[in-house]
Amino acid sequence: MIDFRSDTVTQPCNTMRQLMADAPVGDDVYGDDPTVNALEQYAAERMGKASALYCSSGTQANLLGIMAHCGRGDEYLYGQQAHNYKYEAGGAAVLGSIQPQPLANAADGSIPLELLKGALKPDDFHFAMTRMLSLENTIGGKVLPQSYVLEAATFAKAHQLKFHLDGARIFNAIVKSGIDEREAVAPFDSFTICLSKGLGAPIGSLLLGDEAFIQRAKRLRKMLGGGMRQAGIIAAAGRYALENNVARLADDHNNALLLAELLSQIDELESDPSQVQTNIVYARCRMGKAKQLSAALAEQGILVSAGEPIRFVTHLNVDEQAVRTLVNAIKQFYREA
Repeated sequence: MIDFRSDTVTQPCNTMRQLMADAPVGDDVYGDDPTVNALEQYAAERMGKASALYCSSGTQANLLGIMAHCGRGDEYLYGQQAHNYKYEAGGAAVLGSIQPQPLANAADGSIPLELLKGALKPDDFHFAMTRMLSLENTIGGKVLPQSYVLEAATFAKAHQLKFHLDGARIFNAIVKSGIDEREAVAPFDSFTICLSKGLGAPIGSLLLGDEAFIQRAKRLRKMLGGGMRQAGIIAAAGRYALENNVARLADDHNNALLLAELLSQIDELESDPSQVQTNIVYARCRMGKAKQLSAALAEQGILVSAGEPIRFVTHLNVDEQAVRTLVNAIKQFYREA
């Protein structure tokens, strides 16, 4: 099976599995799982933040970040295409009673500062109080320009807003841009890292920030049922992923670009290689047969997300040969369509 649906489908390697089997564990709710503690300390020191919290998922980590920064009846600003608005089941509103204020993303994934300024609520009891600005990097596979991140940070500080980053694929952004890891996240009060996407761990995300923030988030994690016991078994995989699988993300980016270039040569598809920055490729089916294409590929053991556009995601279990196998199968489908 070749799976291009997402980088969440990655499989742990044999070394990772062995580390998981051998990991020393304790009860993390009591704070005495040594492998979880080591992962959190390593991540915080590496990224230049005071503290980190191991979470079961990126959705949970983002929700904890929002709830730790905002209270009931507060509001946070973010892009219309942001994962923590569009794809996380409305958790902040449902579980935190925090009002979302989505704004249109620009073509590069940023949120124009003039839109942010216009969305700020005045100090009037008719309105929710705007407390936080959230960005996502990468977003739709695109890397936010660091110059924009700094401008947004200045904006947030000027308006007393907490500044949060959904950094599920922050290492994709770092590898692509070549920016220093700490520099990339320094402007943010808090940010997340997903360990189970391109980094290849089977489960888990991290939330990072200052000590007081992480203590609030830890209390909320328990409230939301996120307290884990002998979690070192999975934390060991996260530590291995951070130590070994960051630089290799460049391979995923190269394979994605190759895929986009090959897809652009298929007349029945519309794909623009110039829009591919990291590991996500989009293509539109000119014939409106995306679902039929997906079904035909599945019969050959190739999985894709059959939306409009079709999304292809490269990752550590997809090599150049897999890309070429996919493209050949697509060509065959259109020859027979």
